[in-house]
Amino acid sequence: MPSDLSTRRIIDPSELRAALEAHQHFRAGRAGGRRLSLPYADLANLNFEGLDLADADLTGVDLSSAMLKGARLAGAVLFGADLRNADLRMSDLVRADLRGACLRGANLSGADLTECDLREGQIAVQGLRDDFRILTHDRRRGELDHAVVAGTELNGVLLGDKAMIAVDLRDANLTGALLTWSKLAGARLDGADLSGADVAGADFTGASMRRVIATGADLSAAGLEGADLAGLLRAPPAMMFIDDEPLAALIDRHEAYCDSEGRDGAVQSLEDVDFRSLRSIKGRRLSGLAARGAVFFGLDLEGVQLQGADLSDCDFRTANLRGADLRGARMSGASLVRADLRGARLGPLSIGGGRVLRTDLNGADLRYADLRGAHAVQARLLGADLSGSNLKGCKLDGAELEA
Repeated sequence: MPSDLSTRRIIDPSELRAALEAHQHFRAGRAGGRRLSLPYADLANLNFEGLDLADADLTGVDLSSAMLKGARLAGAVLFGADLRNADLRMSDLVRADLRGACLRGANLSGADLTECDLREGQIAVQGLRDDFRILTHDRRRGELDHAVVAGTELNGVLLGDKAMIAVDLRDANLTGALLTWSKLAGARLDGADLSGADVAGADFTGASMRRVIATGADLSAAGLEGADLAGLLRAPPAMMFIDDEPLAALIDRHEAYCDSEGRDGAVQSLEDVDFRSLRSIKGRRLSGLAARGAVFFGLDLEGVQLQGADLSDCDFRTANLRGADLRGARMSGASLVRADLRGARLGPLSIGGGRVLRTDLNGADLRYADLRGAHAVQARLLGADLSGSNLKGCKLDGAELEA
């Protein structure tokens, strides 16, 4: 939303229908056709699914949470538009003008953004007293900061000479995206998934690419000068060895210790280990595991028992933790973006003598996580980011949450 709501124009439904019909005639070359021009209009939450809006003038328009799936917006002027949380799946945005547009939370899965313009842009609008001010999009409480762009076509995207892009691509899903020769210098891509993306010739100079997932993406032909690649996640090793012993064998040993109540096996400390080579530890009994800073990205951990485990700062992004027993686990600072935690047990763990260990999720990143039906009674969630998470049926009685 702009800082001054008076800049938005409310459109009467009958006027909008007539304008859309005239635009369809314009696109078909029929009599009575007229190009759609609705600058600064309030079109939030409306349904434009499948419509042909190509070449329309939608400068500064509010399309937040609008339904635009399959819409044709090729060549459309969306300069400074508010597209937060809009559904743009499979839409055609070829050569669209998206300078200064706000796409936080938008779903661009399968959209075609070939040669679209995503450079930074600002709109100066005239005020009531003939003054001019910059149209801005204010941050809203609980707002989602990530564009979901799975399979998006980004060939030839223009991001400006200084590459100060208005689109926030942190934690974006760019799986299989065509990014050849795209100008992404200085872009914010922290946590983005570039799995299988074609980045040949892409310019990532000075970009922030911390914790980027690059499985199947060949970065050798991309410009990476000055890019921050801390925590870059490449393809997992085919086999992981710890002190010349296979990771799978160490997991077996720890599980034997849990199953025998300490008579067999041995407790394992596997800090900073990449568990992805195991593909699955579904249903395993690994209580008390010390795995601080470990990588579990995308793993199947359904029903796993990790009571009292040290999982601080671990990477659980997109992991399947459905029905997992995480009672009393230390998960402070863990990344659980888009993790499936349906029915997970996140409540206190009784350790005898009337004492309990509470699950510690302080500072954890739970954006977009699915917590439906989870049991998080008395869980510690101070500083945790729950933006966009699904909390339907999640029990949070007595949980410590930010006010």
